[in-house]
Amino acid sequence: MKIEILGTGCAKCKKTFEVVEKAVNEAGIEAEITKVEDINSIMDYGVMVTPAVVVDGDVKIAGKIPSVDDVKEWIQ
Repeated sequence: MKIEILGTGCAKCKKTFEVVEKAVNEAGIEAEITKVEDINSIMDYGVMVTPAVVVDGDVKIAGKIPSVDDVKEWIQ
C-alpha cells in the first residue's frame, strides 16, 4: 500500500504525516508513506488545498487534517 501526504511542508502537513503514521502503526499494516512537496505533482492529483492524503492513487481528503480513525478506515 502506498500512502502519499501532499503538502508544501506546512505545520498541518507535518501533523497529517504524524496522524497517518500513527494510524498505520496502530492498524499493524505495511505501507509506504511518502511526502509529496512538489507543487506540480500535487496539482497532478487535482488537489488545490493542502494537506491532502492519497491512498493507492485515490485522494481521500484535502484541505484538512484527517483523524486517526479516518485513516484507519481508508487503509483497511
